[in-house]
Amino acid sequence: MSSKPKQYEIIREKFGDFHEAVENLGKTLKEAGPLDIKTAELIQLAAAAAIRSEGSVHSHARRALEAGASRDEIYHAIVLLTSTIGFPTVSAALSWAAEVIEKD
Repeated sequence: MSSKPKQYEIIREKFGDFHEAVENLGKTLKEAGPLDIKTAELIQLAAAAAIRSEGSVHSHARRALEAGASRDEIYHAIVLLTSTIGFPTVSAALSWAAEVIEKD
């Protein structure tokens, strides 16, 4: 798997307590419900695409792979958004996800 982005490491080093709180929140929320981790990551990937957050698309594509999602599942989760967020945004998100997926 690819290493974490530089900004992730900077936040972790400069704002350790904040970083830990955010990581714990995410873990707590994922464990609180009936969805498995892979599904949760695919949902978060879709949300990241919808808000046009390149860094979050990278992060959740990586995490989805780590949770057992296939490349096709990741691409499909993004393509499903076409009628909701539009083709240009989906195209951008697909390219961002590919940057992570094709490194694998």
